[in-house]
Amino acid sequence: QVQVVESGGGLVQPGGSLRLSCAASGSIFNIYLMGWYRQAPGKQRELVAHIAGDSMTAYVDSVKGRFTISRDNAKNTVDLQMNSLKPEDTAVYYCNVQTNRGSYWGQGTQVTVSS
Repeated sequence: QVQVVESGGGLVQPGGSLRLSCAASGSIFNIYLMGWYRQAPGKQRELVAHIAGDSMTAYVDSVKGRFTISRDNAKNTVDLQMNSLKPEDTAVYYCNVQTNRGSYWGQGTQVTVSS
């Protein structure tokens, strides 16, 4: 059993910053990828960023230069620092953890960017 828990969402004005955190726990022997996805109302879920165990990262074009993903392999945590937020970043953000036992999702955390 693997549990994935996110925290850190909220309401922020355009241009502001938020930091999302995610912790994975349970029967984890090897985490390959940790990532953040988001889903806005009426849209499909999309990958925002992911990071491999060797710290290789990938970002969707719309967040490059504004968002930074990082992970702590010892603690099985992944963070997403979001700067210069825009209204179009408004969505439910989900943490995803891909392990030797499968892919696991958190429950999601709402991020709203509005004045």
